[in-house]
Amino acid sequence: MADKPKKVGKVTHYYNKIGVGIVKFSTAVKTGEAFHFKGHATDFKQVVNDMEFDHKKIESVKKGQEVGIKLDQRVREHDEVYLVE
Repeated sequence: MADKPKKVGKVTHYYNKIGVGIVKFSTAVKTGEAFHFKGHATDFKQVVNDMEFDHKKIESVKKGQEVGIKLDQRVREHDEVYLVE
């Protein structure tokens, strides 16, 4: 049986016109990792290569930090973010 996926954050906002989701992370992560976005009407996986904090590109995120992520699909507030192992 597969291990339970590790929850790493939650979507707090989505900017539809630019396709950017704001995610508050509960653990440290870095670009290049794959995430599973899951919610009531959301269910997709994506490797994240572009994260920004305060309008500056960053390579890693600290626990508790909120960052913008360029996404291929729409996410919604309260969608959960899991790390794809």
